[in-house]
Amino acid sequence: MSNRKVIITVAPTGGIGSKAMNPDLPTQPQEIADDVARCYEAGASVVAVHARREDDTASCDADLYKDINARIREKCDIIINNSTGGGPTGEMVEPSGADGDLEMIWAERMKGVEGGAEICTHDAVTANTHYEGTNVLMRTPLNRSRELAQAMKDRGIKPEWECFSIGHMLDPLTLIKEGLDEPPYIFNFVLGVNNGIQSAMPWSLKTLQAMVDELPDEAIFTVSGIGPAQLPAAMGALLTGGHVRVGLEDNMYYSRGQLATNLMLVERLVRQVRDMGFEPATTDEAREMLGLPRPVGGAATHQNNLSNVAAE
Repeated sequence: MSNRKVIITVAPTGGIGSKAMNPDLPTQPQEIADDVARCYEAGASVVAVHARREDDTASCDADLYKDINARIREKCDIIINNSTGGGPTGEMVEPSGADGDLEMIWAERMKGVEGGAEICTHDAVTANTHYEGTNVLMRTPLNRSRELAQAMKDRGIKPEWECFSIGHMLDPLTLIKEGLDEPPYIFNFVLGVNNGIQSAMPWSLKTLQAMVDELPDEAIFTVSGIGPAQLPAAMGALLTGGHVRVGLEDNMYYSRGQLATNLMLVERLVRQVRDMGFEPATTDEAREMLGLPRPVGGAATHQNNLSNVAAE
């Protein structure tokens, strides 16, 4: 039996899904905080937070993030990761030409580092997202990626390098060599979103292993499987030495035709991690693995909460 500790991330909201797709999707600050607290009690040690306006459109507004993060902190000690990608709606986008296409606004993305999170996602990629019949360009040349990485470093925020294909690892590796991140380097491999993001790779164990093989020394990685790829990608992550992520951001269903809740997905993943011979990491253990300091204040430690779901 392995004693390896596995970090479980919950991604409760995302920047695309809607309550019309799943009424249990939390989009407003208190909904998100309440849902995150339940997932924390079940065994999640990291939360990937997306902010939404009152009309549920995407945002990276610092005040929204501060509100969400404070509500989460009142309830639990989970590690907070704020998105700097937002989503392809609302104030995050602007028209890019006469053909009706949109482009994500760089200045809005930059606001994501001001919410007080311990980690922020860093999508150092340029790609088209296909959203409701519209092309949305996320333009992130190297100079922009460098600017965002420097902003994170200046604020003591760890970047989570989000990669949808092996080619998306190139700019993060360049910025790491330039000293804009320090070990341990955190990567999130997002697989299975190829129908929505140009140049993204479908899920396969072969693709995952190829990406793992390109990681720098002292890197750790999580795998995000999208839609039906969520379960096999989680198992692939465990088999290749990585960490796992679930949540309604990535997958709205528990099984074919059965809508999920974030709690249902986390509880199942905790069981599967243990069935594979591993143990969910507490937040203290996850912070140590991720190279994060212990936050001042907050709720009781996750070590105590995990005792509620301890293995028999």
